[in-house]
Amino acid sequence: MTNEPLPAEHLSPLATLVDEVLAAVGYEMTAATEAIDDAVPGYGGLFDPATTPTELRRALEDLTTSDLVRPQPPDQTDDSFILYVDGSSRGNPGPAGAGAVIMNSEETELARLGRPVGSRTGNNTAEYVALQLGLSELLVRYDPHSLEVRIDSMTVIRDVWKGTDPTEPGVGTYSEAIAAALSAIPNHRYTHLADSDPNPADALATVGADIAAFGP
Repeated sequence: MTNEPLPAEHLSPLATLVDEVLAAVGYEMTAATEAIDDAVPGYGGLFDPATTPTELRRALEDLTTSDLVRPQPPDQTDDSFILYVDGSSRGNPGPAGAGAVIMNSEETELARLGRPVGSRTGNNTAEYVALQLGLSELLVRYDPHSLEVRIDSMTVIRDVWKGTDPTEPGVGTYSEAIAAALSAIPNHRYTHLADSDPNPADALATVGADIAAFGP
């Protein structure tokens, strides 16, 4: 796995700039939001209604040419991990985001990741991107031997773990990246989350969808 930005689709130029900042900090949503809020002049911020698109664009352009760095991942002596993933799409298709939370085997949070996926994207594609996001960052940061993925999408579960061909159009790139990532983890399994089960990745996916809704 590399530190190259992950692919996105159908994002506005403004949302693309936010995604570039996210990529520069390892898709750590809190770190990216704080950096953007600090760069916006005055008292505005990423989601402040007082922030104009021009102000936000200038702040993002400055950040993308600055020395943004990934936060140092917490030290981890165990090689077993838990990964929560979730995707969100308003309108299905519509503005969509992906979220992922990496935990150790004791369920201590190690990373909270999120990103926009696309402005005209379905929920199943967002779920694929969420899984790709979490796996990619897990492998960049750690050397996992065992992984439990907690996910609510039966479509992704069927395609990834039950050996069926992807049923969602246009997810081939994500599906191949997921397969390659899982092949690097000796032991991996999934747990299907019911709609009523808590999923800490849900809020991150929602923020990603908020970013995907940004206009030009």
